[in-house]
Amino acid sequence: MNIGGFQRLSLLDYPDKTCCTIFTVGCNYRCPFCHNASIIQNQFPEKGILQEEVIDFLKRRKGLLDGVCITGGEPLLQESVGSFIEEIKSLGFLVKLDTNGSLPKKLKQLIETGLVDYVAMDIKNSPDSYGQTIGINNYNLDLIKESVDLLLSNIVPYEFRTTVVRQLHTSKDMLAIAQWLKGAEHYYLQNFVDSGDILESGLSGFSREEMQDFQELIRPIIPSVELRGI
Repeated sequence: MNIGGFQRLSLLDYPDKTCCTIFTVGCNYRCPFCHNASIIQNQFPEKGILQEEVIDFLKRRKGLLDGVCITGGEPLLQESVGSFIEEIKSLGFLVKLDTNGSLPKKLKQLIETGLVDYVAMDIKNSPDSYGQTIGINNYNLDLIKESVDLLLSNIVPYEFRTTVVRQLHTSKDMLAIAQWLKGAEHYYLQNFVDSGDILESGLSGFSREEMQDFQELIRPIIPSVELRGI
């Protein structure tokens, strides 16, 4: 595993659980608003955090933490992610996986083998605006749609989430996303916040009132829609 960051305690990354958060290096997208730019671009002078270091930490936290959140970057690009999760699960921890949904077969395999307890899938934008939002022109959405359908089948507890950026998202986009994800158990709108480590400058979020307007627009289609980061 190529690990670029490790947060030893989080009360936010795994709903209703205490967890640590592991940030894997590398991503197949180039979202201009990505808040982990140095991680996805692998901008580290030396080898990142060792897998053994994480496992040793977890052995000392058995009974103190509920779970582990594996995020990125895109964790499913890691060839050894399955065996790494197996090692975590053997210690008795729950595992939450954050993914962009571009590798549905690998996602399904991890779920069906019981290695993942909760999935958070990023929905970058409406289908028509997806390529622009992830920095890849003429992007084929078939794999993303496959992952969406997989999670909508309720194969595992999950959430969909969208980071909302003023320069990239419109009311029309938000309505199209809602229609696409109709039936979702949990959908979160996350207001963009500049972390200081993003791929492009000049981006901004929305006001609380504007985010609430998006929420009310979506609510008739996805009643469970909630806001984060405002």
